[in-house]
Amino acid sequence: MLGAVLLGLVAGVIARMLTPGDVFRNMSGPTSWLASIALGLAGAILGYLIFTVGLGIGDTDIFDFGGIISAIIGTVIVLVVVGFFMRRRGTTAL
Repeated sequence: MLGAVLLGLVAGVIARMLTPGDVFRNMSGPTSWLASIALGLAGAILGYLIFTVGLGIGDTDIFDFGGIISAIIGTVIVLVVVGFFMRRRGTTAL
């Protein structure tokens, strides 16, 4: 469980740094950390589905640091999609 949270945090922070115009960029403190963890966990699941299940690349563990690259790629995809829908609705992050 702790490994999943750490993976989510690391993947979320790195993906947020790599994504220009992040809709969560105005957040600070614990809400920013929680958003990074949630985005990172969603990205880890998406990365697992794309690379391990879809393409057959990688190991079979979802939340381990061996899949950090796929988790970061999945998190960037999640950030772009969430940002698109949040901008379309005209809402902003907390």
